[in-house]
Amino acid sequence: MSNLLHRTVSERPPIAVSGEGVTLRLSDGRKIIDASGGAAVACLGHGNRRVADAIGRQASKMGYAHTGFFSSEPAEALADLLTGHSPGGLSHAFFVSDGSVAMESALKLARQYHLERGEDQRVHYVSRHLSYHGNLFGTLAASGNEARRRPYEDVLPRNFSRVSPCFPYHYQAADEGDEAYVRRLAVELEDEFRRIGPEKVIAFIAEPVVGATAGCVTAVPGYFAAVRDICDRYGVLLILDEIMCGMGRTGTTHAWEQEGIVPDIQAIAKGLGGGYQPIGGILVSRRVIDALDSGSGAFVHGHTYQAHPVACAAALEVQRIIAEDGLVNRAREQGRLLETLLRVQFASHPQVGDIRGRGLFWAMEFVEDRDTRTPFAADAGINWKIKQAAIDAGLGIYPTGGTMDGIKGDHLIIAPPYVVTDDELETIVHRLSRAVETVLPLWSS
Repeated sequence: MSNLLHRTVSERPPIAVSGEGVTLRLSDGRKIIDASGGAAVACLGHGNRRVADAIGRQASKMGYAHTGFFSSEPAEALADLLTGHSPGGLSHAFFVSDGSVAMESALKLARQYHLERGEDQRVHYVSRHLSYHGNLFGTLAASGNEARRRPYEDVLPRNFSRVSPCFPYHYQAADEGDEAYVRRLAVELEDEFRRIGPEKVIAFIAEPVVGATAGCVTAVPGYFAAVRDICDRYGVLLILDEIMCGMGRTGTTHAWEQEGIVPDIQAIAKGLGGGYQPIGGILVSRRVIDALDSGSGAFVHGHTYQAHPVACAAALEVQRIIAEDGLVNRAREQGRLLETLLRVQFASHPQVGDIRGRGLFWAMEFVEDRDTRTPFAADAGINWKIKQAAIDAGLGIYPTGGTMDGIKGDHLIIAPPYVVTDDELETIVHRLSRAVETVLPLWSS
């Protein structure tokens, strides 16, 4: 038995020992195509020599400097690279160790913004059901992931509430057009602000493309423009969580670029460092910074490993490679091919209810009855069975349950590195087909 506390106590996962490109090699000699980049993390794939060399150079030069006393060259350069340009013009960056900490930082900064403006009555956050924003107490309270919340429900902060997701597959009525659906969700959000008292609301929190909890769900056109308008009307900040869907994953550097709006605070992580070092961060609008600058002059928040020089050096090299090699455009182009391959292979499968996504961020949702969109029973464990069958077929994918309502529903995510080739995409879909057919014929009518 391993002395390492794994995610499942009774099971010891296989050990990955090395990787190259989209492939991981296990200690038993098996090779696995990493078709989800772990959790949509490994945007450059594995074993990138340039990134490894950048990490080594910085570690040998200076491994650590506390930000209470010093800044560092890679942190400054990374902030310069990520801010101050179109679209959006987010002016400042704050780097931490992962996405959960990034979102916690966003929650605190949003609260402090209102304090600096003399609005200390603003104490409440609104987010959405079927969302996920992190595993800390604050970020879990913001999340609408019922399975992750359940053990801690009684001890989570109570100044959070949730509204409906923009999830057309399950929640847009058959006779409801996109404009009507947006109006309905906008009314619900505004009603929630009014129920709380809009003068008490700090921020509205959303993922532009919902990641693990609902599976690559994109909003219908006009939804985020309506959200932005309501937030502005009531002086509420808009926090967009792009930890999973950002940094090129959906075919633009920021997922919000495709929605025609700009957030006040944006959280980033996974694709920021591509998994080569633990790093996350927030990008912040000028008006939020101006409130601090004209008030206390300080962000009352900090971490020992904030803006860690080695982590920032790794992320800086990852982002330089993405820019130099045109990998954001490549993610968009390869995403079109992946969509085509998935639809050709699975569109007629009786238990594939929906194929959805954007860029290199795609999900398939599995249902027991496609006509009624009825999910499998939660205890059937369809997503985990397909995950295991995929591993047996030499493929790593990202499975999740609770897709429809937090309890029932199954989906898996396909989010390969941006460097994935046409042949590798074809192999991914072929192996995924083998895995699905291994599990779902048991449930076919």
